[in-house]
Amino acid sequence: MATETKGATQEIMGRVFKLEDTRNIGIMAHIDAGKTTSTERILFYTGVTYKIGSVDEGTATMDWMEQERERGITITSAATTASWDRFGKKYRVNIIDTPGHVDFTVEVERSLRVLDGAVCVFDSVAGVQPQSETVWRQADKYRVPRICFVNKMDRMGADFDHVIRTIRQRLGAHPVPLQFPLGREDNFIGIIDFLEEKVIVWLEETLGAKFEEFPVEKLWDKAFVDSRPDVAAALKGSAIDKKFYDEHRGKMVDYIAEHDDEVIDKYLTEGTLSLEEMRRSVRKSTLNLKIVPVLAGSAFKNKGIQPLLDAVVDYLPSPTDVPPVEGTDPNTDEVALRRASDDQPFAALAFKIMSDPFVGHVTYIRVYSGVLKSGSYVLNSGKGSRERISRLLQMHANKREEIDEIYAGDICACVGLKSVNTGDTLCDEEKPIILENIDFPAPVISVAIEPKTKADQDKLGVALQRLAQEDPTFRVSTEPDTGQTLISGMGELHLEIIVDRMLREYSVQANVGRPQVAYRETIRKKAIAEGKYIKQTGGKGQYGHCKIELHPIPSSSHENMKEMSTDDIDALAKEVTGSSNPGKWKFDKEHRFLFIDKIIGGSIPREFIAPVEAGIREALDNGILAGFPTVDVAVVLIDGSYHDVDSNEMAFKIAGSMAYKEACARAKAVLLEPIMKVEVVVPEEYMAPVFGDLNARRSAIQGTENRAGVNVIRVEVPLAQMFGYATDLRSRTQGRATFTMHFSHYAELPAALAEEVIKKQRGEK
Repeated sequence: MATETKGATQEIMGRVFKLEDTRNIGIMAHIDAGKTTSTERILFYTGVTYKIGSVDEGTATMDWMEQERERGITITSAATTASWDRFGKKYRVNIIDTPGHVDFTVEVERSLRVLDGAVCVFDSVAGVQPQSETVWRQADKYRVPRICFVNKMDRMGADFDHVIRTIRQRLGAHPVPLQFPLGREDNFIGIIDFLEEKVIVWLEETLGAKFEEFPVEKLWDKAFVDSRPDVAAALKGSAIDKKFYDEHRGKMVDYIAEHDDEVIDKYLTEGTLSLEEMRRSVRKSTLNLKIVPVLAGSAFKNKGIQPLLDAVVDYLPSPTDVPPVEGTDPNTDEVALRRASDDQPFAALAFKIMSDPFVGHVTYIRVYSGVLKSGSYVLNSGKGSRERISRLLQMHANKREEIDEIYAGDICACVGLKSVNTGDTLCDEEKPIILENIDFPAPVISVAIEPKTKADQDKLGVALQRLAQEDPTFRVSTEPDTGQTLISGMGELHLEIIVDRMLREYSVQANVGRPQVAYRETIRKKAIAEGKYIKQTGGKGQYGHCKIELHPIPSSSHENMKEMSTDDIDALAKEVTGSSNPGKWKFDKEHRFLFIDKIIGGSIPREFIAPVEAGIREALDNGILAGFPTVDVAVVLIDGSYHDVDSNEMAFKIAGSMAYKEACARAKAVLLEPIMKVEVVVPEEYMAPVFGDLNARRSAIQGTENRAGVNVIRVEVPLAQMFGYATDLRSRTQGRATFTMHFSHYAELPAALAEEVIKKQRGEK
């Protein structure tokens, strides 16, 4: 629930922070790596909050939802604004703290779409974890420069080098450690800064607000070390000596130089680089995604946050460092660009919608260009509707501060928008532009839901509609055979939170059925078929006729298919048609459906091609085996005929659907099931029962490793086999094992199991 701070002093009455002094960053990581704790420390040291919030105690500023505080996890991304002094200059840092749980990956996706840079937080013991890989791929997709923060250096088993290795091996990145931890586990006291050749030691009694700095040479001064037992213990704990330091700093300078053509010649000639040259070079290479600077610390113990903020300012991009945002002019269909500047026409992307009990819908926007004043009108270019911005709010998690205007490069929330959805573009009415929308993963799990009482029935529809508008990965549908309402999402926890929110926010009591897997259908053979729809009634008849080829296309994960470029799809169209001139094609990312128009000589008039495609698309949603959506298919429209009087759009739409269904029946249709990547962390003594249980769940073992005294098992398991796994795992390991799970890809369901699913869907015994 939001609280309002009216009359708060507004920092941006007229632009106070220059565009180049603004940073829009996200904090992202695997669950429990310390994102929210790091953000809480940032807010404390930048003066936004006067006391440090705690995730464990449920007092974190950024985790403001009741469900977040109860579970100790982040569910929804929260935005806030802070300022930071660097070299005597103030910088504005807009921060979005994102969830780490795979069920809420949509929050990371939409945040990265509008952010310029990111801080990836890693657990010093676990290193790269499954969700770390997912968020890293999402950042790659949007070409977001990032820096890494190795957190929890005070934990038992902390290993900075292990984290660097896993970043290199599992993420394929080029990490450059700019710091090294001084001490580890209990004796972690600070960091060694390789760039500035200094040591920073935090003072515990000031909650990390103050720290001591001294030249690194003092570490090799025996008299100084003898006088400082804390430094002596830290040096011994992390096994650092002068030889180790010189070697690692030398490697860092080599690595910085070899990724920058401008400084490599000077470095090879003179063998040295100045501090300013290195800073400039690290910034340039980070912005070009060539390297990833790595820092160390312990957010919980209040160490390492100030240098992290310095690195955000030094190495992550301002809106002016990012290429102009690209869109389409809806009037001409030509490419349109918007530079990050206040004097450009206004353009912004709505990336998040929240329902607020006091003010209605709150729409979060990222302004790419121009200035927006409260009370003004904007165009929702995708829908062609005019919207009035009644109020503009600067958000601090769930607290809000009213402002009069917002400038290019900033993030804020708007009140008063009626028909805006996530991914819509808001722009100047005179200079319209449609920015690229946000791709969201399809749900993998569904449950049936029904109201408990008659009074709940009316409220249920309203609640589901509002929740679906907020969350694009949450879908509501009706089962055609039974009339049941189905809600679909990214996992059991996702749907559990949705049901909990319905009860608390909308006072709707509901019964929820057993989880159901979101199967898909596809084909394995090529087939040719034709659909002919002829209907003669007394007057004007109906005539539609088309001939199609149906091809399977290579199955892939949703992420990979969604990342296909225009050139990739064009190559696929050439492969499917066996021709260097494949004809006109369209690609539907959700169904992974390629439609190719090869009509020559006008056998079907141009105006009837789109209805044929629409008929096939409708048939895709209800597969022929068990009614599940069909994916990974290509349809080539090769021939057809029409009647001068009787042909119309509806007739060709029906003919397209008939042709597709007939081709599917000949193309060896199969069922696909979602496969999850699962990582189980288990003590040695429980390996055997955990392995046995995973084998019984049709798992494919991907590998095991020993990490800080526990074993990590990586497997791929069908989602259908993972319901209730949390309880089973706890009972087999006395609650000592944990697991994480995220969607990997779709794979063919074994024939015997497919038959069971098909019979169940058809209502057969």
